[in-house]
Amino acid sequence: MEILWAREDAGLEPATARDVSRALAHDRDLAHTTVMTVLDRLAKKGYLERERDGRAWRYDPVASREGYVTELMLGALNETGDRDAALAHFVRSVSQDEADVIRQALAGLMGGGLAGKEPPA
Repeated sequence: MEILWAREDAGLEPATARDVSRALAHDRDLAHTTVMTVLDRLAKKGYLERERDGRAWRYDPVASREGYVTELMLGALNETGDRDAALAHFVRSVSQDEADVIRQALAGLMGGGLAGKEPPA
């Protein structure tokens, strides 16, 4: 996925399995068929779109990194028995800068009523 997102960020066309294999070659010793199988499975699970290009498939991520991570986070949250407790624990564990981002996002959802205001002491 990282290779496909990087190509997308760079404005490159969707990648073939061969493109992904070449990009992975310096990090991992993977058989080309393994890369093809993983890409096929990711496409069947809906993480990638693919279209024919001659005899090859070209693969493109369906969601951004952020969208993908969001789905992972929501999936993890669904695994807990107490969503409220998990959310509260998460919020207590973030940095002040991250808390500010969360506050701004919530303000945007609430019509901007909290934008620019400090939380009550």
